[in-house]
Amino acid sequence: MTAASLEVREVSVGYGPVRALNSVSVDVPEGAVVAVLGGNGAGKTTLLRAVSRTLRFHGGTISSGTVSFDGRRLDGLTPAQVVAAGVVQVPEGRQVFARMTVADNLRAGALGAAGGRRAAAGAQARVHELFPVLAERAHQRAGLLSGGEQQMLAMGRALMARPRLLLLDEPSLGLAPLMADRIAETVREINAQGTSVLLVEQNAAIALRLASSAVVLEVGEVVLSGDADELAASDEVRRRYLGVTDDAGHPGVPEGADTGDVPGSVSAGAPRPAATLRRWSA
Repeated sequence: MTAASLEVREVSVGYGPVRALNSVSVDVPEGAVVAVLGGNGAGKTTLLRAVSRTLRFHGGTISSGTVSFDGRRLDGLTPAQVVAAGVVQVPEGRQVFARMTVADNLRAGALGAAGGRRAAAGAQARVHELFPVLAERAHQRAGLLSGGEQQMLAMGRALMARPRLLLLDEPSLGLAPLMADRIAETVREINAQGTSVLLVEQNAAIALRLASSAVVLEVGEVVLSGDADELAASDEVRRRYLGVTDDAGHPGVPEGADTGDVPGSVSAGAPRPAATLRRWSA
């Protein structure tokens, strides 16, 4: 397997009359992990659907812009063709086939993938190496797995298609901290083995730890982008997404607000830690 680059250029998406994304541009360089941060309704899942071409299943359409992977346009392909091109999405909420066995879930992930039985066997060996519990529970119904095990299965099912780019939508959602950390380490290992990752993650601390760069979406627009470490050091990102308070224990104050009555706050004229972040305007 070889990684490849994703280029999302000025993509706008609507669900009927509702605009969900407005001229969003995102790059995932070859072999990179890029995180997408933002609150509920910011457009994060819509961005992944625009890449995987699954928008129409949710009543959405791309009204403008382009999506390209490895130099090939994806925005005219079917979802199956996108998978065949090497781009696979793991949806939010895991969505395993609950009545099917773990083994059958994994086989379903290989449907339509190139390479035949030998390639599928190699992919399954890789999945079992990453997630040994899936080998142990091969004949168990997927619906009987724990939440963390179901997330492993959802990721393993996606890996059966041997993707070059993995789209991960909230992989730690609803998981205990220990299991969330295990999933994060697995994402790191998947990337180290050559798979690029576009990661939507509600746990911003995990996302910024895994990613080399990140973008922040608000109401369907990119408002910040840059190096993950620099974003993690940004007062604005720390306040909104990392839950960090100032040294006196007070929550951060929005930029431009009057801080004169907040003890321990940073005044408007005081210097702030520098971060080389790119701001985007509509």
